[in-house]
Amino acid sequence: MDLKEILENARTIAVVGLSPDRSRTSNWVASYMQSRGYRIVPVNPRETGKKILGERVYPDLLSIPFDVDIVNIFRRSEFVYPHVEEAVKKKAKVVWMQLGVYNEEAAELARENGLEVVMNMCIATTHSAIFGL
Repeated sequence: MDLKEILENARTIAVVGLSPDRSRTSNWVASYMQSRGYRIVPVNPRETGKKILGERVYPDLLSIPFDVDIVNIFRRSEFVYPHVEEAVKKKAKVVWMQLGVYNEEAAELARENGLEVVMNMCIATTHSAIFGL
C-alpha cells in the first residue's frame, strides 16, 4: 500500500505522545490532521481522562474502546517497541513513526503481523504533499 492509499483509507488516527501544549509538534500535526477530517485519538498516560483537541485522552492504545486505522507515534525511537506491540494487539492497520523516529525491530514486528509501516516521516507534511492542502 502506498502513502496515498494509507491516508485515503484511514479515518481514525491514534496519536501516541500527543501533547496538550499547542507549541509542540505533536499537537500541531494532530490538529492539522483533525482539520482534514481525521478523528484524532490522543494517547498520553500523563493526560489520561483529560481532553486534547476536544478528544478524550487514553493512557494506552489498548484502552481505546474502538478501532483505529493509524497509530502515529511521537516517542523517541528507543521507546517505540511497546507501542507497536499494542498496535498489533489493537489490530491497527498502520504504524506511522514521525520524523526522526526510526525503530527497525518494531517495524519488523508490525510487518510480521500484517501492519503497514512508515518510519521517519511526518504524517502532516506527507498529507499536504500528496493532497496539496
